[in-house]
Amino acid sequence: MKIIILGAGAWGTALAVSASAAVAGHEVTLWARDARQLSLMQAQHENQRYLPGVVLPAALRLCAHPLAQFPVLLADADLVVVATPMAALRQMLVALGACRVPVAWLCKGFEASSSEHFGLLAHEIQGQVAPNLIAGVLSGPSFALEVARGQPTALVAASTHAEVRQALVAAFHGPTLRIYASDDMVGVEVGGAVKNVLAIATGLCDGLQLGLNARAALITRGLAEMSRLGLALGAQTATFMGLSGLGDLVLTATGDLSRNRQVGLALAQGQSLTQATQALGHVAEGVYSARTVVQRAAYLGVDMPIAQAVVALLDGQLTPQQAVMALMGREPASEQIGLQAPEL
Repeated sequence: MKIIILGAGAWGTALAVSASAAVAGHEVTLWARDARQLSLMQAQHENQRYLPGVVLPAALRLCAHPLAQFPVLLADADLVVVATPMAALRQMLVALGACRVPVAWLCKGFEASSSEHFGLLAHEIQGQVAPNLIAGVLSGPSFALEVARGQPTALVAASTHAEVRQALVAAFHGPTLRIYASDDMVGVEVGGAVKNVLAIATGLCDGLQLGLNARAALITRGLAEMSRLGLALGAQTATFMGLSGLGDLVLTATGDLSRNRQVGLALAQGQSLTQATQALGHVAEGVYSARTVVQRAAYLGVDMPIAQAVVALLDGQLTPQQAVMALMGREPASEQIGLQAPEL
């Protein structure tokens, strides 16, 4: 199987390494936007910037073709995987508009709102700029470093097209990577986007040393917020109890490799948002998606107080302590995870 992975960040590189080492012996090409980074990867046999210490398989092909040459690169591909941040997805999908093989993206989040369009999920962007693509998303609880090291991981391949789901399973399912199929793209994408915002809140909770009781409450009520927004956007309830919902939320909210959790921890320690994000060296999608999550929720009439507190914190309207007080000071309510349920 010929697989093209577009984006040589941590996650794109990790999947390329995993697929190259698969028993099936796929032919995998990893594309990098930055020719200089590509040269370093070729010389060092590793992606030192994003995955230091992980040796690139000898069979893995590296390239840095300009976007205009994509038709040549993709000519005989069986699967194309977009491994760029959400901010670059629109441009990549435009370049792939004429692609006739399955396309999947890895990014998690909402696109930032602009004067031209409301902040969108990935499948909504694809519907605008490349509606003829046969496309889907690969998501779930996963740290790139663990996947690259061959540690056991389970992901969800979601698409309304069976052909895309089958291609993702064939490409990545192996001894250490298990791929489950789903037709709920909306639910999988909402889970991947909202869990990043909730991970900032959980990092804040842990950084303030509020205790394990508080962490458990925050994750559980965060799942309620995620579910309500997803249902309002057309997702299936069961999706949020699975890998791309609860599973990804627990991992990102509690795992020390989580960049979004690290932002919350840094803010709790008194760092500014700029200091927190610059120290990461990677993109923390929750920082950029939080405002759009709250905007979409408000437009749909969905109550998301945890996400709202995160936005107020990121905007400097609340201190970490005030954000916690705002959540704990809410009126009593019943515990439900329904579309119209009150929060906390």
